[in-house]
Amino acid sequence: MHPFSACPVWIIFLPLVNSILAFLFRRRGAQLGIVTAVGLVPPLLGLFWQVIGHGPQSYPVGGWGAPLGIDLYADGLSIIMLAMTAVVGIGCTLYATGYYSHGGEGKEKQHHQDSALFWPLWLLLWAALNALFLSADIFNLYVALELLGLSAVALVALAGGPSAVTAAVRYLLVSLLGSMSYLLGVALLYFAHGTLSLGLLGEVVNSSPAGFAAITLMTAGLTMKTALFPLHFWLPPAHANAPAPVSTVLSALVVKGSFYLLLRLWFQVFTATVTPSVANLLGILGVAAILWGSAQALLAQRLKLLVAYSTVAQLGYLFLVFPLAQGTGTGFSAWSGGVYFILSHAFAKGAAFLAAGTVLYGFGHDRIDELVGVTRRMPVTMFAFAIAGVSLIGLPPSGGFIAKWLLLNAALAGGQWWWAIVIVSGGLLAAAYVFRFFSRAFRHVGEISTCRRIPRSMELTALALALFSLGLGIIGPAPFEIIQISAPLSGPVLSGGLP
Repeated sequence: MHPFSACPVWIIFLPLVNSILAFLFRRRGAQLGIVTAVGLVPPLLGLFWQVIGHGPQSYPVGGWGAPLGIDLYADGLSIIMLAMTAVVGIGCTLYATGYYSHGGEGKEKQHHQDSALFWPLWLLLWAALNALFLSADIFNLYVALELLGLSAVALVALAGGPSAVTAAVRYLLVSLLGSMSYLLGVALLYFAHGTLSLGLLGEVVNSSPAGFAAITLMTAGLTMKTALFPLHFWLPPAHANAPAPVSTVLSALVVKGSFYLLLRLWFQVFTATVTPSVANLLGILGVAAILWGSAQALLAQRLKLLVAYSTVAQLGYLFLVFPLAQGTGTGFSAWSGGVYFILSHAFAKGAAFLAAGTVLYGFGHDRIDELVGVTRRMPVTMFAFAIAGVSLIGLPPSGGFIAKWLLLNAALAGGQWWWAIVIVSGGLLAAAYVFRFFSRAFRHVGEISTCRRIPRSMELTALALALFSLGLGIIGPAPFEIIQISAPLSGPVLSGGLP
């Protein structure tokens, strides 16, 4: 048997089986979470070795290949997303062990039931993400997307209270509506072409009415799940009211799952259907997200709400990939910039939410105006938040800088200078809301609020993710070599902003 064959199955079924075990043996949830985090490393490394050494890999489940059976598929984009999920997942798992064992956020001790339910739901979400990144069948992708959404909604509701429950119900309705829209597109494609395989659909889908209807329905559903402006209304309350580990997972990973699927569909299936005008529409909505999300982050009164609105703004950059990739000779620069942005944002936003959750855990609130002098009580946490802020702003040598530099180069080389203005303006707005918080956090005062003892694991995991976001700008060209493996676009990675 080929050594690749066991890796994708193990990557999906290990968190899935441990999710079931964590539900049955609730007192062992934290241990099962750690076993999952450690146990996923060997198959992920094996899959990396196969893809990097031998190119894209395909595994027919049960020996039945497409179009009759289900294929699992891994290429450069897949393993990049799996690695991102593993790093953030390990960080969230370690953070949650300290977070739930010491009582959770705020002044009141979290009920034991919250911890018992967190672990099976989190591991189910992890399994759904891995399945999403390895699936090569649009209906199988729907199943993974639905499991992802339902587990995320349940995790949001864990915090309890009217605000969290209301946010979870709103998230549920939006998630179901987005899934229904996507599924209608799947049905249209199957009716028109008789296959659900991404690879086969990429060969037969054309600019027919069915193709246009399918891309419209599927894009609408996925942009709703990705919280693109103006369909973002569910995201800030869901992310801000969820427990800290859940907020991190939602912002760093969950919204990236639906965007990953958009990338697959637009650049692999609907290449004959996509028009520059439709791509520009997504870009315009991305601009609106950057401006609106940044403005709301500047006005936010709570730290977690500031970080949540920052997610709305940062997601807007991802949608600039679609118009920028239409330019002659700039496609791969835009594509690689978008993928790099996914990575840097996942680590930076994960660190920011973990740091914000630690502040809420320690002080019992996260009201920005009352966090004056917080750096004296939480120097490690604030250092992690500062490094994350560097990447969100896009300052060197962070991964955020590399991602925005690639997008800027694509815009200038393609003669689309207006997108470059937006990218620079968004960085300045990000600096404004990050410095707004730090202008209070670093202020010297005589008396500051009492802070409860913080588990060391909570502070160090936030710092580790922040350092990952910084390290992306230092490690050199290795990620681009991975991104190039079976990338749908080719060309140079531009460096000077010139044709």
